[in-house]
Amino acid sequence: MSANTDRYKSAVARYFEAWNAGDPEALAKAVAAAWSVEGTYTDPLATVAGHTEIAGLIAGAHEQFPGFAFRPLGAVDGHHDTARFAWELVSEADGSAPVAGFDVITLDAEGRIRSVLGFLDRVPAGA
Repeated sequence: MSANTDRYKSAVARYFEAWNAGDPEALAKAVAAAWSVEGTYTDPLATVAGHTEIAGLIAGAHEQFPGFAFRPLGAVDGHHDTARFAWELVSEADGSAPVAGFDVITLDAEGRIRSVLGFLDRVPAGA
């Protein structure tokens, strides 16, 4: 159980590193470390595949919410090749968190993300 728990936590840590990467080079590197080459990301607002599209989606979130960072909420839970975790998007200026949700990830044999299914629990009007 411990080895799998560490595997899930490591994958989720790399996921947050990608979502919080500050420049295009760091973002590309973080996405490549977190996702498999054929990895996908799907939530109610987007469906993308591959490192380039995933990095573009993340860059777009940074453009829409400058000065915000993604933070985990609670523990990572998983079994087999699947894990789930909650998150929020937090303003570095005032600590507000206008966006929150949870994601379900599926990992490949190397522990990189094959797929993300994202669910949005809190989204500001007009986002």
